[in-house]
This record gives sequence, C-alpha cells and structure tokens, in this order.
Amino acid sequence: MKNYYLLLVLMMSNISFGQTACDESNSYLVNAYSHVKDAYDSNNVDHLKYYSNRSLEAFKLSKKTLSTCNCQTALDLTDQGIELLAKVEDVETFEDGRFYVKRARDISKESVIEIDKCNAGLYDNTDATAENDELYNLKNEQLRLKQQQDALKLKEEQIKMKLAEQKEKELTLKKKQLILSYKTVTSANIKTYNETLKVCDCNHEALKDFDESNDLLSQSIEDIKHHFNTSLKKMASNYLSQLEICNN
Repeated sequence: MKNYYLLLVLMMSNISFGQTACDESNSYLVNAYSHVKDAYDSNNVDHLKYYSNRSLEAFKLSKKTLSTCNCQTALDLTDQGIELLAKVEDVETFEDGRFYVKRARDISKESVIEIDKCNAGLYDNTDATAENDELYNLKNEQLRLKQQQDALKLKEEQIKMKLAEQKEKELTLKKKQLILSYKTVTSANIKTYNETLKVCDCNHEALKDFDESNDLLSQSIEDIKHHFNTSLKKMASNYLSQLEICNN
C-alpha cells in the first residue's frame, strides 16, 4: 500500500508540475537499466539482443535531454552504455553478448544514481539520496511490470505462430494422404480397365492416367478432390468408349 500511495503522489506531481529535462532523462535511464538487466538475466542470445536493443534505444532517448540537464557525469556514462550495447547486435555467441551487457548494466545503474543526484541538487544529502532510491525502486518496479506485460505479449505471438505452423503441417499431411488415396484408386482402376479390355480381346491402346503434374499441395482440399474426380471421370469415359468399340 505504501508503494501504491507513493506512486499516486508521484503521478499527481508529474501532472501538476510537468517534468524537467532531468526528470525525463531519469525516466529514460531507469528504463535503460531495466531492459539491460533483463538482457543480462536472459537465457538465450535472441532475448539478450532484444532487450539490449531496447536498452540502447532508451539510452539514446535520454541523451537528447541530458545535454540540457547539466549532468555531465550521467551524460558520459550514457555514451559509454550506448557504445557497449551497440556492439551486442553483431555478436555471434551468448557469452560474447553477455560480456558487453554486464558492463552496460553496471554503467546504467551508475547513470541512474548520477541523474538522481542531479535531480536532487545535493550530492551529500543522505536523506535526499534515500528518497531518490525509493523513487527509483518504485519506477523500476513499474517498468518491470510493463516489461512483463511485453514479454507475455511476445510469448502470446510466439504461441500463435507455432499453432499456425502446426495447423499448416496437419493440413499438408491431410492433403498428402488424400492425394495418395486417390492415386491408389486411380492405379487400381487403370489396371482393372486394361485387364478387362484385354480379356475382351480388344485391339486398344493401354489406358493411362490423366493426372497432370500439378502442384496439388498448394491447392485446397476441395480443389484436390475436384482434380482427381475429373481425372477418374475422363478415365472411365475413355474405358467405356474403348469397350464400345470392342463390342462393335
């Protein structure tokens, strides 16, 4: 409840008085720290690069306002963080990326401390530092909740993609089974028709499959059925014609 009321006071304060350049820089730097910490805690190179990039973008946004905030130490640290995180995108291994992320994480934490000092205006005031730490923890908690929501959305999209892929695989398998069944029936009919004409001692050419080399897997189930049904009808019609000629 204490954090809730503190958050409410903080929100009301921002609405009433607006944010200074240092306040805006502070928000971006806290965001950068939150993302780079998630990058360090990730367990694969893709997530590490994803959160590193988000931290890099937050650092770049903070730099735009830091130049007018008169907080040179935080600005210098931000430049170092940008330089480190810019290298993560091109790394090939998780270990290499984590090396840069660890350094960027430590630097981003220092930058938040420095911007808090600039906001407070007092470097040696322990009460102000404690208050800034509490505000920082609150902002970090708020950002972490948002990060969790983003992660859940990402996971939801990944699940949707996997379900779509599975559905596509199942449909392809169903098409293959249908095509195989039709081809089996077609081959059996051709064999029966030719044997019948042979028994009737008809002078005829051997009946062949009317099937064409179409990319049937790219077609719908109904189109596949139509294709083979049409082929079977042509074959039956040709057989009856040959049989009629034989009887005459």
